Amino acid sequence: MVRHKRAKYMTTDTPTNTSPLLQVRDLRTSFITPQGKIPAVNGISFDVNHGETLGLVGESGCGKSVSALSIMRLVPNPPGVIESGEVLFEGVDLLKISNKEMQSVRGAGIGMIFQEPMSSLNPVLTIGRQITEPLGVHLGLSGVAAENRAAELLEMVGIADSRRRLGDHPHQLSGGQRQRVMIAIGLSCEPKLLIADEATTALDVTIQAQILELMKNLTSQLGTSLLIITHNLGIIARYADRLNVMYAGKIRESGTAEQVYLRPSHPYTIGLLNSVPRLDRPLSERLDPIEGEIPDPLNLPMGCAFRPRCRWVTEQCKVAEPVLGQIAGRQSVACYESKAVSGSVGITLQ
Repeated sequence: MVRHKRAKYMTTDTPTNTSPLLQVRDLRTSFITPQGKIPAVNGISFDVNHGETLGLVGESGCGKSVSALSIMRLVPNPPGVIESGEVLFEGVDLLKISNKEMQSVRGAGIGMIFQEPMSSLNPVLTIGRQITEPLGVHLGLSGVAAENRAAELLEMVGIADSRRRLGDHPHQLSGGQRQRVMIAIGLSCEPKLLIADEATTALDVTIQAQILELMKNLTSQLGTSLLIITHNLGIIARYADRLNVMYAGKIRESGTAEQVYLRPSHPYTIGLLNSVPRLDRPLSERLDPIEGEIPDPLNLPMGCAFRPRCRWVTEQCKVAEPVLGQIAGRQSVACYESKAVSGSVGITLQ
């Protein structure tokens, strides 16, 4: 593969590689509805380091995708609004720059792969046109040079007969091929950070594995950081260096993959792990799902939002929301009873 220079985009003094590539600080995003304000992301903070793969995991509706859209400033307004916080990318607060400056960051600095390629790809434009567009905007490529680069990108993501496929429309490709095209577009300008938002949800398990291996290998080759957003704990266990567990708009537990999977310390994390089939357990053993449902965001319970579903709830949990605090090494948890429940379940990473 021919390496191209990374696209240039607005930045200030470049921090050293010892500084995180992305720093999210107290990010809050809400949706204004006729029924009231829904706090979809309620004060989350996390870092993504250079060359790192970070996982963001949780049930549907916990705020994972809205967090990614907030970072990219793609939250639809109305009804959505990014109320406060900081999103520092290489030292630049993306929430304070102009729309034009943000456009130069999207694709060139941060690439994104969306959940459903058929709704993300334009059905009336050819694959080649959709790949060459960011090449023209960010790299200044056009004509034969852009077409050659687009064909190279399709080959890079494993699509055979790439030059002919440039003339195809999205409906002429399989689901796996469309997702590979999305990866090609996301990596076309060699961004420093790639966000994969449920990128393999609609694919069968064999294609899922191929796409995930492809993303991991390509980001490693290019030195790109990767933020994987998923509800699939198996994906996180295999591909993430660190992970954040989200529930009701907040991060409830964070740490390295090894720490969290071997010693989960939040009841919600333990519940998620207990809900996953285990090859090291008897086939007759039943899964232990989390009881109850995700709370109504318009009417969150007092104290800890997970309290109505928690089997270790105490009186203190009903009074105040626990804050995320460090318990061991790089592992943090937001739970008053974390020491009591930690170590009750754990898995071995392969």
